[in-house]
Order: sequence, then structure tokens, then C-alpha cells
Amino acid sequence: MAFERLREDIATIMEKDPAARSALEVLLCYPGVHALAIHRLSHWLWRMGFTVPARWLSSLGRWLTGIEVHPGATVGRRVFIDHGMGVVIGETAEIGDDCTIYQGVTLGGTALNRAKRHPTLEQGVVVGAGAKVLGPFTVGAGARIGSNSVVIKAVPAGATAVGIPARYILEDDDRRREEQAARMGFSAYAVTQGANDPLAAALHRLIDHVAEQDRQIEQLQQVVKRLGGCCDEQVEPLDAGKLNRMVD
Repeated sequence: MAFERLREDIATIMEKDPAARSALEVLLCYPGVHALAIHRLSHWLWRMGFTVPARWLSSLGRWLTGIEVHPGATVGRRVFIDHGMGVVIGETAEIGDDCTIYQGVTLGGTALNRAKRHPTLEQGVVVGAGAKVLGPFTVGAGARIGSNSVVIKAVPAGATAVGIPARYILEDDDRRREEQAARMGFSAYAVTQGANDPLAAALHRLIDHVAEQDRQIEQLQQVVKRLGGCCDEQVEPLDAGKLNRMVD
């Protein structure tokens, strides 16, 4: 069973990482493979009630790989921890099959009780470098979390979460990009071409809407003046281009 899981891990990395040139290179040089192998043994010890040896083995794995996986965490099959340095996965975290986690990611807890306090990643989630996922909620299947995002609430399946705090993109264009990424394999670092901050996108739309209203009001005032009416002096027009550059 252990060798079967190891073969799956190596095959997953060969598929997803263009830098991987051979199975031997992956086996010898990829800390994510080493960290997961150590975690499987420490998790077994934890489940058997040998909590201190499990924690000791987990600490050894952290020292050797730079990846901290609590022995109580549940990790599925074909999980890819890429680069891995600084990854922290808490005790009650659950990671589904085929997830990808990049360096500097924290799957952390925000509560002090002994209940479920770390996130659950469903199948196929990609968590970009430096992202923090904090709390006992679920990140839906196929979701993407952009690099350095801070996620503090549930993420819908298939969504892209970006920003601090993270906001979610579920637009049709982004879905099409994600489908294209899925055909290619997966979205490296959870990046898609449409992964702009949703708040910035909303501000751009509001600015464009107000600019269009200003244009229409100006046209109406010109018509009123031609008909002999009197219009109050117009306020300073909106500089939509300048505001849009400020939002970017």
C-alpha cells in the first residue's frame, strides 16, 4: 500500500511539474514526496494512540523537509506539495485527492478548542504560494486560491479566491479559463488570466457606469440649451481613466 501511494505521488509530480525529468529525480529531490511519506507513518502512529512518537516523527519531517504536517491531519491520494518550504498543515485539516499546495501555504485554525478548527480542501483544489486558509470551513472541489490570498470563509466549488481577505470569482469567462486549464492539466499557482480582484473589477464597472451617465447628462443639457432652457453649471466631469488607473 505504501509503495502504491509513493508511485502515485511520483506519477502525479511527473504529470504536473515540467521540471521533473525522471522518477528517480522526483524520489530523491522532491521534499513534498518525503514529507507525505513521513506523514503517512506519523498519521498511522497518531491513529494508534502513539501521539508522542507521532509528533516526534512529524517534527523530524519538518526538520528534514521544511514542511510541517501535523500527524492528525488527513491527506488524500495524489496530493502534490510543490517546493513546500514553509507549508503548515494543522491537526484537523483535511486534504482531498489530487490537491496541489505550493510553498508558504498555511492551513490553519482560528479557534482554541479541540474541535474541528482547520479547513477542509475537497478534491482538486489548488492553493497558490503564500496563501493562508484559516478556519474550519470547506474549500469546494476544483477551487483555486491565488498566491498570498487570505481565505477566512468557505469557497464555492470551482471558484477562484483572490485578495486579502479573499473574494471569489465565479464569472462565465473565468469558468471557461478554468475549463481550458483543466484540459491542460491544472492551473499552476492557482493563476488564471482572469484572476483580477473582484472588488477592483466591481469598481471598474461602477466608474465606467458613472462616466457613461455623465456623458448622457451632458448630451441632455446640450439639447435643453438648444431648446432655450437654462441648465445649472455642470460639476467637474469624472476622469474615468485616472480613476481606473488608481484602482488597478
